[in-house]
Amino acid sequence: MRGRARWRAGLVAVLFWVALPAGAADMVNGQKVYAQHCRVCHGDRGVPVMPQAPAFSRGERLMQPDLMLLSSIRAGRNAMPGFMGLLSDREILDVISFLRVLQ
Repeated sequence: MRGRARWRAGLVAVLFWVALPAGAADMVNGQKVYAQHCRVCHGDRGVPVMPQAPAFSRGERLMQPDLMLLSSIRAGRNAMPGFMGLLSDREILDVISFLRVLQ
């Protein structure tokens, strides 16, 4: 049971860190990461270049909670590749924070 309790405590600690709101993220870093990895399809200011990409400038998809967006960005969707392993969760939360100020 001790091993299981330690495992649960570790899991709670990881979930707590991942669950930090994007408001605590670094928007400046988010803008840099967005420019490097997202701008090609989602446009400079969130106006999509690719068909079917959400228009972040209009708030599309941004009504979802940070953790749902984090999960979507990690996994990818439609033509968008998954960024798990390429970007850290902190970098993804930084991008989400940046996207929330585009409106």
